[in-house]
Parts: sequence; C-alpha cells; structure tokens
Amino acid sequence: MSIQADQRALLEAPGDSPQAVAEVCSVPLVGEPLDEVTAASLARVFRAMGDPVRLRLVSLIGAHQGGEMCVCDLTSAFDLTQPTISHHLRILREAGIIGRQRRGTWVYYRLLPDALEHVAALLSPSTGWRV
Repeated sequence: MSIQADQRALLEAPGDSPQAVAEVCSVPLVGEPLDEVTAASLARVFRAMGDPVRLRLVSLIGAHQGGEMCVCDLTSAFDLTQPTISHHLRILREAGIIGRQRRGTWVYYRLLPDALEHVAALLSPSTGWRV
C-alpha cells in the first residue's frame, strides 16, 4: 500500500483527529504529486494558518512562558469579542495546530507537539517522505 493510500485511510476515518491531520502534514509538498484527499486535508491546515488573527494566536501561544495560554489572556490581546477569538481557536484546533485543556472555568491552549515542524517540513524541498 502506498503512503498516500495509508494517509487516505486515515483521512476517511470519521472526524479528522488532530493526530490524523498532523500525520498528513508530514507529506512533503514536492515529494510527489498530491492526491485530492491529501490536498484537501493540507488546504485545511493552510486555511487555518492563512488568517492574521490565527497567526497571531499561534504566535502568542507558542511564545508564552510554558507554551500555553488561558483563553482569558488571549481574548484580552485582541480588539475582538470572546466568541470571535473562540471561533479562531476552534479552527486552529480542528486543523491540528493547537490543543486545549479545561481547568475549572478556564480553557488553556497550547501548540501541539511538532505541528509547526510538520508544516515547515511540508514546504521544504529537501525533505523526503516520512513514514
């Protein structure tokens, strides 16, 4: 079975998990032509990162001491409403870029391990296939 067929099986599972999305992100863009399923999944990651607010959220979370931030601190960093910030955080989470943990009444967000490395490897022409 080819690598892309393995990834297609991962993607066809109900409800793309962040792990499944991250796994697809390890496919180098120039390794071989992408099939439609893989391209659609990768486009989801790029759409999530293609918004200035979401890029700032990723940057704020990653740069914060301990690598995680409370949603209350994220909301205060923008001139946007809390529901709008939550919407952007949901898109990043569904794309497999960030994770969350509820602690009492607050939710803390963190970058998922290797999320940005997968995106960087995807764009690197010198990266070979990862298995």
